[in-house]
Amino acid sequence: MPTGGRGITRRRSEGLRAGAPKSVYASYGAIIDDRMASELQAVIAELGGEGVMGRTLRTDNDLRLAIREGFPQKVVGSVMNSAGLTVKELSAALDLSPRSLQRRRHQGRLARYESDRLYRLARIVALAKQYIGNEETAARWLRRPNRALGGNNPLELIDTELGARAVENVLGRIAFGGVS
Repeated sequence: MPTGGRGITRRRSEGLRAGAPKSVYASYGAIIDDRMASELQAVIAELGGEGVMGRTLRTDNDLRLAIREGFPQKVVGSVMNSAGLTVKELSAALDLSPRSLQRRRHQGRLARYESDRLYRLARIVALAKQYIGNEETAARWLRRPNRALGGNNPLELIDTELGARAVENVLGRIAFGGVS
């Protein structure tokens, strides 16, 4: 039996020659694309949608540009309302002082780093709602200590990218039947 990278390639190509329809492979890619588009739209909804964002957001690139330019201040209120967060919880999740957050809610655009943190929070909230079931259950899960996260509340970890990835990992295990 062949080993190494070439063996894997040979076996894949042999599978195609053995009658595995190419549409099986194409549909798998379409499923992934559909899931990514669905998650993108869920995140945009958490941010308040195109009306609050003040622009059309269809792709990751559109959202990336919006983050770089800074979100409008209305997005802060939208995420707070959508996630059911208090100012104190939101400021902790974004690693901003409550005073700075209040000031941002009423004037100007958010800075790039603030927009990026708000996007990260919206992404986690959207995934929690999608994988856990409903808004109330997701909000409760985000606030409760989780053994898979070392006893931390998921909201406490979202202030860093590594923490957000850990929370996403647990949500993925919940979504796909793993233990969490």
